[in-house]
Formats: sequence, structure tokens, C-alpha cells
Amino acid sequence: MRHFVRSAVALAAAAAFSAGAQAQTSLKMQATWPASLTLYENFTYFADRINKTSGGQLKIEAMPAGQVVPAFEVLDATHKKVLDGAHAWSGYWVGKNKTAILFTGGPGGTFGMDMIDALGWMHHGGGIDLANEFFQKELKLNVHWIPILPSGPQAFGWFKRPIKNLADFKGMKCRQTGMAAEVWQRMGMQTVNMPGGEIIPAAQRGVIDCAEWVGGVEDLRLGFQNVWKYHYTPGVHENVTIGEVLVNGDVWRGLKPEHQELMKSIASETFVIWWAKWQRQNADAIKELQEKHGVRILRTPPDILIAFLKTWDTIAAEEGAKNPFFKKVHDSQRAYASLVVPAKRFMFPPYSFVANYYFPEGGAKPAAAKKK
Repeated sequence: MRHFVRSAVALAAAAAFSAGAQAQTSLKMQATWPASLTLYENFTYFADRINKTSGGQLKIEAMPAGQVVPAFEVLDATHKKVLDGAHAWSGYWVGKNKTAILFTGGPGGTFGMDMIDALGWMHHGGGIDLANEFFQKELKLNVHWIPILPSGPQAFGWFKRPIKNLADFKGMKCRQTGMAAEVWQRMGMQTVNMPGGEIIPAAQRGVIDCAEWVGGVEDLRLGFQNVWKYHYTPGVHENVTIGEVLVNGDVWRGLKPEHQELMKSIASETFVIWWAKWQRQNADAIKELQEKHGVRILRTPPDILIAFLKTWDTIAAEEGAKNPFFKKVHDSQRAYASLVVPAKRFMFPPYSFVANYYFPEGGAKPAAAKKK
């Protein structure tokens, strides 16, 4: 009898294990980033949290750029189900339709919205619905779209020589991407688009004179400091820039409803937790770039930033006049910003106000508190 009970328990455990194994879903997803970047770590954090919170029932195999398809082919590969999904950035898809750039936050700082405001538009202003309408109905791609990666605000870029004004970079050949490249071209810069992993080799060969990637820790990891020593910040070309998780539509619809909700929730968690860590990593990187590598981190000349905003507004108006869906999304962002930006400016002190009190840019000590 005792032997029979042990056998029954063993059979029950085996059956439970088999049922659990059958219930397990594993997705193969590829990033557009090399494994060396923290952008890729945003992806691996997401995958790890999905595995843990689902109790192993939903697993994501996170692969770096190039493991299955080239970096810029992950969207089509996800649509065709060569990949179950991807971790990417919509600015790479402007060749299909320029509306794609607006789902990154877009050039120009999104009418003054910061990252939280832009995320607010995604979740509370219809941005996520518009993104899925765009990919599924406008581009007719079989994918589901989720925001996940807050890699901004981004720096103006790296240059082989100092840049004092708008005229200084005219004629320079620079790595740029997305619709920002179109803006820079109209402002007089020669632009070249290439994946992040190709930038430093191109710079070392003298193919390009300057490059924009992200700034801070991402640029440190790519090794910009080994090629150029002039780094300018801030930029307004990607003041808020948001990356994405793409899931093949059939795969998405085949997931249990609770797993769909889990993926959306973990993407939101990843957005906030990774972003907080990333800002600290950027602070450490800026210190290392200056103190260890002798990089000159300089303020971007204001006339360049103003010229960029004006040029972007012109291009956006031109695109909206001929692309109804671009105008629909752009108008949605403007309407949301027209409410939250003035209110936030009223309620929040400028970041520099308290920052300059405690950490004056000129190096002066903060005023001493008076004793009561």
C-alpha cells in the first residue's frame, strides 16, 4: 500500500509537471541594440521580470541585434513571424511612414512635454491606441505595440572639433537617424544613418565627422571618448524619446489575457525602474568621461536648438499637409500638451531653480540657512 501511495504521488507530480510544461509559452524576441548597451538591459530586465512574475509560464528569450536578423529588419521580421517580437525604436521606421517618429515622442520635445508627460499622452491621451492603429491599419503590419524604453533627453552629439554656432556644423558629415536626420539636413548638415554598433568604426575610419547616439552611459559604452573629445548637450531632437516592444499579432492574440496584461504591466514597470537607474548611470558616466577620459562636455549653442525647433515645426507642418495620419497624431500630442505643459509650468519650479541653489553652475556655495 505504501509503495502504491508513493507511486500515485509520483505520477501526480509528473502529470502536474507535464501540464505546466505544456502551459509554458516561450517567445523569441530580438533587439535593435548590441548587448553591450544599457538600452539592451532595458530589454533583459523586461524579459527577466516576465519570467519571474509569471512563475515561468511566460518566458521571453531576449536576443541582441543581429542574432536572427539585422537591427533595422526586426519590424518586418516580427510581422512575418520570423521573430515573435522585438525591442526597438519607431524612429527606425520613418522610411515606411514618417508618422512613426511621433511614437518616439518625436523631434522638438513634443511641444514642451517631458518624459512623464509624453508617457501620459501614451496612456491617457490615446497615444498607445494611435500607435496600434498606425502599425496595424496604416502600415498593415501584424504587430502589437507597447511603450517601454525612456532614453531621453538625449545629447546634441559628439564632434571632432568645437561647435560655437549654427554655421560651424554646416557641411559636416554626421551620423543621425529618424526624422531628426531630415531636420539636420535642411539645416545644412550631411547625415548618414547607421546602427549604433557601426558608429565608432565609421568615426575611426574618418567616414563621419560627428555623431549623435544617446549621451551619457550609452555613449561611454560605445567608446565615443576614444575617438572624439567634444561632447555637446542638451539636444531637442530627442528631448523625449521612447522605445517599444513589438509582438507579432498572432502571437499576441494567442497569449492568455492575463499574460497580455502582465506584459503591459511589466513594460510600465520597466519604463520607470530602468529610467531611474539610467539617470544615475548617466551621472556616473559624465563624471568618468570628464575626469578619466578628458572629454569636454559643453553646452549646445542656443541658436542651434532654436533653429532645430523652427525647422522641425516647418517639416511637421509640411508632412501633416500631405499625410492625414501624421496630422492626426501630431494634433493629438499638441492638444494633450496644451493642457499639461502650461499647468505643469505653473505648478513645478524650474529644475534649475533649486538645483542652482544647492549646486550652483558657477561653483559658488549655496546661501547659508539663517538661524532662528
